[in-house]
Amino acid sequence: MPRSPSPAPEPDGRLPYRIDREFARGLVWFRRDLRVDDHAALHYALKHCRQVWCVFVFDREILDPLVERGLKADRRVEFILKSVESLRQALTDAGGGLIVLDDTARDAIPKLAAQLDAEAVFTNHDYEPAANDRDAVVRRALAADSRELLTFKDQVVFEASEILTGQGQPFSVFTPYKNAWLKAVRPFDLRTYPVQPYIRALAPVPAAHHKPLPTLESLGFAPSNLTDIAMPTGTEGAQALFEDFKARMGDYGQRRDFPAVRGPSYLSVHLRFGTISIRQLTRAAHDTVQRGGPASAGAAVWLSELIWRDFYFMILHHHPRVADGKSFHPEYDAIHWVDTKSGDEYFDAWCQARTGYPLVDAAMLQINQSGYMHNRLRMVTASFLVKDLGVDWRRGEQYFADQLNDFDFSANNGGWQWAASTGCDAQPYFRIFNPVTQSEKFDPRGRFIRKYLPVLANLPDKYIHAPWTAPDDVLAAAGVKLGENYPQPIVQHSIARMETLERYGAVKGKKIAGD
Repeated sequence: MPRSPSPAPEPDGRLPYRIDREFARGLVWFRRDLRVDDHAALHYALKHCRQVWCVFVFDREILDPLVERGLKADRRVEFILKSVESLRQALTDAGGGLIVLDDTARDAIPKLAAQLDAEAVFTNHDYEPAANDRDAVVRRALAADSRELLTFKDQVVFEASEILTGQGQPFSVFTPYKNAWLKAVRPFDLRTYPVQPYIRALAPVPAAHHKPLPTLESLGFAPSNLTDIAMPTGTEGAQALFEDFKARMGDYGQRRDFPAVRGPSYLSVHLRFGTISIRQLTRAAHDTVQRGGPASAGAAVWLSELIWRDFYFMILHHHPRVADGKSFHPEYDAIHWVDTKSGDEYFDAWCQARTGYPLVDAAMLQINQSGYMHNRLRMVTASFLVKDLGVDWRRGEQYFADQLNDFDFSANNGGWQWAASTGCDAQPYFRIFNPVTQSEKFDPRGRFIRKYLPVLANLPDKYIHAPWTAPDDVLAAAGVKLGENYPQPIVQHSIARMETLERYGAVKGKKIAGD
């Protein structure tokens, strides 16, 4: 396990980090926490070091595989670059600066610490197995040079084993976990880590490291459509989105499932890269619930969504096998998916929005064009790939990992395993979304479909969810030619449903030795 500073009790009995010594020089390693305010590692570094430098590494171990997979116009890299630029300016305005490196982090961080003679590197916890491996290498390299790596909880409210059952075991069902989370949370857990009182410890970037930011091209990438889709970046963008959402939070529960409505917060990418603090968001939701009033119901629903993040991080910690492509319930690894030829054809049609089911196709066009997909549609499209097309859920998980701006392994894996009924607290395998009734319920007037599928725009509401049911004269009047300018359904849902029940039923109840 990564070594962190030891805790010491606060007056209310909660446990912050205790650092047993003071340092002359420290280095803060920014990763998925691209902000200055309410930043745990930065807080502790400034508080316990006389001089503090800051660094961000464009890690080639992360970027090179994206280039190799052909993701050169990756919106996430452009988002990070713009947010790093914002972070560097904020640190410079505060009297410091940001060293930005294009290198392999496991090599660059110990080397930079030695160059600066930093006695300790301060950074926030990362929870994915590859990140843990990287941090272990960095820790050993620093220790070999008589330096320390100090890590802190920052991107979740509760982590690892902080929320357990009464028997001291990790939860595997969300609602009991949420209830325990709500019972455990205190103002201390949602506090802000103050930075401003200690800001004088920030040190300017040494001349040897005073270099311009890398460009997308120098990093091996090409411009994306980030500007065209007007995605806010950096702390300023995150705070603007949050201010907008606070006025709508009370309606979140009623509006969040309708993709044509401005219901979500749109903050997921900012949580992913830490341009806003999870504590700030959770505190706002929790305080609204505690106050009661008209906005509390919507705030409670949003708070549950934030707790889901903690839940999936906890699942990854206790069940790291899911990071190796394993089902949370191992018996489902024995499922026989459709044959390779059909699977490839179905998967390509799903990726390219050619399934013939308008809500599914519109959702896939949304993610392909913007890197965003509404949460309800993530469930619908995932269910369709797995339970209508019979394609292994891991293929969809990887596609979303490549496309989503807000890709976070734990949440993406948890969501796909939920839809595939292979995960913790997943929907039962016999509950299969009907893509037509989902469309009728959550996009009743076809507004979302018409936005992304203008070829169907002139169809009456009655037929836009299932164009193949429209009479020939209605299709002709709308300019829709099935099989030509819009595809026929790739499968028949009722038949696909029966095949899925057989596919899952064949392995239901099988147990894997050693699970």
